[in-house]
Amino acid sequence: MAVENDNKKIPQRVVLEIFGDSFALKTDDPKHMEELGKLVDQHMKKVAHQVHSFDSTKIAILTALQLADEYYQLKKDYDELVELIDEK
Repeated sequence: MAVENDNKKIPQRVVLEIFGDSFALKTDDPKHMEELGKLVDQHMKKVAHQVHSFDSTKIAILTALQLADEYYQLKKDYDELVELIDEK
């Protein structure tokens, strides 16, 4: 949990293990960052299994494209829902 000082969160160091590499980051929400790290790790392992590649750069790019596509679809669906609500 992030330490608070006068209602402001102080960034804390968190180490993420993603696809066999460690990444040390500072964040004001370590639990959230750890969840994101787990999500990325899981996606990268899934992509690596699908493409049968050991090239971590290729796997990272393909994973980023998949996550970007998921985001794009969710944003598109969200925007359509907001538009429908605004019409009422």
